[in-house]
Amino acid sequence: MNKFFMSEEDSDFMPIIPINESDADQEKLEIAGAIPILPLKNTVLFPGVVLPITVGRDKSIKAVNEAYKGDKLIGVLAQRNAEIEEPEIKDLCQTGTIAKIVKLIKMPDGGTTVIIQGKKGLNC
Repeated sequence: MNKFFMSEEDSDFMPIIPINESDADQEKLEIAGAIPILPLKNTVLFPGVVLPITVGRDKSIKAVNEAYKGDKLIGVLAQRNAEIEEPEIKDLCQTGTIAKIVKLIKMPDGGTTVIIQGKKGLNC
């Protein structure tokens, strides 16, 4: 078989979220008021992509917990400079992604990991 084309049997990919998720689900995405913002260092989330994120900053943990208790939607913006520990609005990119928290995992060491899926572009 051509090395650039793989059949389904050759692929080791197993999606976390079903690929056939309906487009209608994305159209129903309604944001009531403000949503919490999760700044990411050295990472960009795109719509449709699923990412596991280890959340360490107190403000980020609070934002994730707040979103998880509600509609599970959170705004995800990349930081302009990953060395800034307490980013402000001016330290974040203005374009990001609205994500849905698929799973929230409290780790044994006290940390928090979230699995998020990008849903829709976000412009601040």
